[in-house]
Amino acid sequence: MTDKRNPVRRNIIKIDEKKCNGCGQCVLACAEGAIQIIDGKARLVKDSYCDGLGACIGECPTGALQIEERIAEPFNESLQPQPPSQPEPLLACGCPGTMAQSLKGSSCQQKKPVNSLPVEERQSLLENWPVQLMLVPTEAPYLKNASLVIAADCVPCAYPAFHEKFLAGKVLLIGCPKLDNADLYEEKLAQIFRQNRIKELDIIYMEVPCCRGLIRIVQNALLQSGAKVPIKMTQISIKGEILKQEELKATSLINNQMCCPSSVFFK
Repeated sequence: MTDKRNPVRRNIIKIDEKKCNGCGQCVLACAEGAIQIIDGKARLVKDSYCDGLGACIGECPTGALQIEERIAEPFNESLQPQPPSQPEPLLACGCPGTMAQSLKGSSCQQKKPVNSLPVEERQSLLENWPVQLMLVPTEAPYLKNASLVIAADCVPCAYPAFHEKFLAGKVLLIGCPKLDNADLYEEKLAQIFRQNRIKELDIIYMEVPCCRGLIRIVQNALLQSGAKVPIKMTQISIKGEILKQEELKATSLINNQMCCPSSVFFK
């Protein structure tokens, strides 16, 4: 009997990573589950999942997909595709709007002091997109030499002056330490700290106990990366007040962690 796994020359999808913007349209179009978004790019997860018919090609907005003929495992329609161990989440719509982009100098930047403007005329101070931690590529250009704000995603809902107080001239990443995967957050942040020279870091979290998990996530990521970054921490109440602010020098985290893992953040 012929081994179905024996490689043959056949048509199979080819992905140009330079053109791929990570929108995820191809993932939705591939009924066989051959493509996943990993590290912000579309990847062919296994040759035998791809039927080579190219149903995904017409969905790509950037022309990153094409059919090539090469030696590959035969398509096996009986296989149940397995997701990658650490997939990048998609927006529900899989839209191209997830592409990393800097908003510096755009029309959304405030021209006058915020307090001098009526509420309805105040504009966003957001300087990057996307903001969800798991959607931001670790190599996003706006992360280079950035002043970084890592905030629990409840903070902007609770604190009314979030943009004016924390965002001007800074890059924002948000996430939920209770509902999201802490291990994935730690690994991704460690990559960001290793690959980008972060100038300073603001951690903004809610007063509720579960939100302190965000501090531990950042703490562990910094230790994994070996990065030395000055840190400012701000605690927000559910009533929208600043309860506490603390600052750490760049070396304090590593020096304290060696002798007492929790003393730096939980005094």
